[in-house]
Amino acid sequence: MTVTLRPATAADLMPVGALHQRSRVAAYSSFLPAEALADPTPEAMGGYWVERWTWERDDHRMTVAERGGRLVGFSYLGPDDEDDPATGLLNAIHLEPDERGRGTGRALMVDALAAMRARGWSRAVLWVLRENTRARAFYERGGWTPTGARRDEHIGATLVPQLRYERPL
Repeated sequence: MTVTLRPATAADLMPVGALHQRSRVAAYSSFLPAEALADPTPEAMGGYWVERWTWERDDHRMTVAERGGRLVGFSYLGPDDEDDPATGLLNAIHLEPDERGRGTGRALMVDALAAMRARGWSRAVLWVLRENTRARAFYERGGWTPTGARRDEHIGATLVPQLRYERPL
């Protein structure tokens, strides 16, 4: 069964939130404490996406991946967070834990890069958790390189370092 990609709709946002939470727990549990990943709940994460979509749907794009009619991943992109008009930001790629290694992440990344090029951007950037070596290797295989920029963000009460990556489009 192959994976299919399509634009997200408002009806996808609550299931996307639940998937996002499962993905975070699976991807980050080897380096973040359980209490950092306990919140938000899947329902709260769905509410986050409903709210975010309300404000960003005009200049952001969410794509969902389905396999056999089941939601298995999503990507989210939009304008650069540092206001560079030539740059797009890949905000997220998240997968169901059992979907890792099946090509879905790659399909979402290829699709996101094509969408960024279609918007006229010449460069793509993203932020990835420094300790998320699996994701960093995934992006590096996709042609992304670290810029040297770093920021710290909270996941729960835990301060987590992030690294900025870039690639030409």
